[in-house]
Amino acid sequence: MNMKTIHAEQIVSEVSKLWREANFYLNEDIIGVLKNSLKKEKNIRAKDALRVILKNAGLARKENRPICQDTGFPLVFLEVGQDVNIKGDLHKSVNQGIREGTKEGFLRPSVVDCPFNRKNTGDNTPAVIHCEIVPGDKVKIFVAAKGAGSENCSKTAMLLPTAGEKEIEDFAVESVKIAGSNPCPPIIVGLGIGGTLEKAVLLSKKALLRPLNKKNPDRNLNRLEVKLLQKINKLGIGPNGFGGKTTALGVRIERFPCHLASLPIAINISCHVNRHKETVI
Repeated sequence: MNMKTIHAEQIVSEVSKLWREANFYLNEDIIGVLKNSLKKEKNIRAKDALRVILKNAGLARKENRPICQDTGFPLVFLEVGQDVNIKGDLHKSVNQGIREGTKEGFLRPSVVDCPFNRKNTGDNTPAVIHCEIVPGDKVKIFVAAKGAGSENCSKTAMLLPTAGEKEIEDFAVESVKIAGSNPCPPIIVGLGIGGTLEKAVLLSKKALLRPLNKKNPDRNLNRLEVKLLQKINKLGIGPNGFGGKTTALGVRIERFPCHLASLPIAINISCHVNRHKETVI
């Protein structure tokens, strides 16, 4: 069987483009939910905040400028077909794409080379890269820009294996309550349930990649997402912490089998600027 060849230069070009677009263009599914929330919102200050958010997104798109001054930490998910031959160094190509996108898009460099020294790398590299081998002859690339304000509100827990939906709901709602206005609400909540400690965290991040206008294919998880969204919005934190009905725009859940003696769970929160773009080569 002939292998499909993808040159490293193409990876560089696509990653650079996605990195800039993620920072400039708020996804249409999010804009749609924001507009719908504005129609339903009764709190005057919350309505004003939502109007400003939508205006800001419009200006960013029109002028090709970052939606937020925090242009985020680059997070890249790769689904590489097993029938693909990458001609070149895949990881180096991804980082070169981030490097070029940062320069071309005039994006703020936010990555420091060491958690202790805090010296800025100057180009938003290295990216965090997750690579998965899948069937086929294509490469799917997801590029996400994760802001620190919302990332800092993430939490993990190892629940008892006897825990059920109530304990999961309590963990998620309490985490959002503690976060308050810090993650710049309205937020989008990603939950990872199952696997191991690190798998649950990865699931919570991947959950945020699913558009707000696409239901969870798992009926039980879809029901739980709707239920959690209602509970979170009843907290009354509202846009930018001004109160109202719109604390969260959506809840997204991913699950994975786990050990019979454990129940890992992780929550990863994104502000309304849930920046991610994708492409297939």
